[in-house]
Amino acid sequence: MTSSPSSSASLEHRLRQVFVDALQLPPGTAVEETHYQSTPTWDSLGHVLLVSTMENEFGVEIETERSLDMESFQVALALLKEKGAE
Repeated sequence: MTSSPSSSASLEHRLRQVFVDALQLPPGTAVEETHYQSTPTWDSLGHVLLVSTMENEFGVEIETERSLDMESFQVALALLKEKGAE
């Protein structure tokens, strides 16, 4: 299933908002530049909250092994696309 450019843009926008909300990022943060443990609020607890929020928002299940590899916005976005999230 190939997503249209608009659904891909919507997915990215929604994921940005999930990152801002779950990690309590200040307005204007370049979410694409956030990385696990390089962003003050993205510690182990923040990671669990981020994964849980992603699962709820996008209706997907992220396996523990996969979540451990999710260290950036781009990796999270690729994971959601792989899972068929829209």
